[in-house]
Amino acid sequence: MPRKFLVVVDDSPEFGAALGYAARRAKSTGGRVVLLRALPGGSDEHWSGVRDEIRRQQREEAEALLTRIGEEAAEKSGAAPIFLIEEGDPQDAIRKAVGADPDIKILVLAAGSGSRGPGPLVSAVLKQGGAFSGRKLPVTIVPGELTEADIEDLA
Repeated sequence: MPRKFLVVVDDSPEFGAALGYAARRAKSTGGRVVLLRALPGGSDEHWSGVRDEIRRQQREEAEALLTRIGEEAAEKSGAAPIFLIEEGDPQDAIRKAVGADPDIKILVLAAGSGSRGPGPLVSAVLKQGGAFSGRKLPVTIVPGELTEADIEDLA
């Protein structure tokens, strides 16, 4: 099976750098991109009807987002990406995805710059190390301010 590069789809400004790098690496190595969108979970049982509707809407929005981003990933990588939607915080979603698919070989994250810091996932990787993903998994952290030309040169 081809090596899979996992990218967490979020709304951060640096997400594009992670996607671009993963797609270029997948293309150069014959791999595939896996796009993971984590949806927030809910726990209010007395609002179950409302919660179910919110979950349905969040899932529809996530599917539309992944489809749109997937077109860019496919163009850059040369292969259709794999879409995953998981409920829960991003770290739990990563653990679940990595645990379910042994072909995911690399997690690609982009670090934020400036006063907002590197971002919560990059910070978690730096603090937790190998325990972050639940199994030994290399993590590539790319600078969020990389340009397309920079990414092309590196990947």
